[in-house]
Amino acid sequence: MPAAVEVTLAAEDRGAARAAAAELGGIAAQLGAPYLHALAAHASGAVLLAEGEPRAALTQLRTAQRSWRDLAAPHQAARIRVLIGLACRELGDGASAELELGAARGALEELGAGPDLERLARLTGSAGPLSRREHEVLTLVAAGKTNRAIAADLFISEKTVARHVSNIFTKLRLSSRAEATAYAFKHGLVR
Repeated sequence: MPAAVEVTLAAEDRGAARAAAAELGGIAAQLGAPYLHALAAHASGAVLLAEGEPRAALTQLRTAQRSWRDLAAPHQAARIRVLIGLACRELGDGASAELELGAARGALEELGAGPDLERLARLTGSAGPLSRREHEVLTLVAAGKTNRAIAADLFISEKTVARHVSNIFTKLRLSSRAEATAYAFKHGLVR
């Protein structure tokens, strides 16, 4: 059922997603298993968020977050933080949104969850798979700074800057500083 909710939301069939989430909620209520309750709250929150009800979604998403934490499920906990961040953003709470999305990004990086990082990048228009330091370097590259200037600004060696630039190119599938600059502007990393 959780996959059905995710697939129907991706297909923008909110009615089918709502029905699948409700069915999952019924199963969870009937069986009473904590894992099923976490899945049901997660699904319900995702549907409410997709339907434009971020305040109601947050209630379900926070319930799911507590459940995933109690179940020691770090991947699911990170995924739910993405949805919480998006709900906070919808409510105009930018600080909480950035906190949640940053925490989700960090956890997903630690888990090596590449597809989830790419999805996060698409959802947020951020640099997704980049580390915080790589993000800083990309911002300075986009500002037209040389490796030497970046090294001085960040108090790191030029060799370290070169390694970060190489990692950025690899992760974002870019081949030049010009492409990196265009990427940074396109994704709102610089103004």
